[in-house]
Amino acid sequence: MIALTLFLIFIFAVLGIGILAGLSDLRGMTIPNLYSALILGAFPLCYVLMWALGIQDNIFASLWSHLGAAALIFAISAAMFYFNIMGAADSKLASAYALWLGLAPLPLFLFVMTLIGAVLGVAALYIKKNKPFKAPKEGTWPAQLQAGKNKVPYGIAIAIGAAYGFYVAGYLSFTNLAAAFGI
Repeated sequence: MIALTLFLIFIFAVLGIGILAGLSDLRGMTIPNLYSALILGAFPLCYVLMWALGIQDNIFASLWSHLGAAALIFAISAAMFYFNIMGAADSKLASAYALWLGLAPLPLFLFVMTLIGAVLGVAALYIKKNKPFKAPKEGTWPAQLQAGKNKVPYGIAIAIGAAYGFYVAGYLSFTNLAAAFGI
């Protein structure tokens, strides 16, 4: 039961940091590097802790799967950054979450992330064209859109995609957790 509690602390802390990243992106179109670093750094700690307790194979994919997912997403998102399609902070955040997910849940993580990103993009077009906010706080996403910039707070999409990816990976599934932790 202690192992499950520790694991869930890691999972909810990492998801909570994603919420903070999304809010930061919404409020000022920036994601502090600290958030990605904390998400990234929490994975080896959690993995080693679960390994020390002898249950990492029950809950995580192979270490190579996790490293491969992070490398793949980093390569793709770094290319997107190079071509000015995605921000550097978004690239780091998505890569950090990919490390947690491994390769198997990655397509669904990307699908949900893209879907939410598209919804945010449509909202951005609406806000930019119709200017529905009377006096948005300076520097916020709506203020930047109404000033004519083309921006999307993709940190929100990444955090929502990660939460769904965590569910698909079994990190938020009661059935999977009960089986993995022998409850």
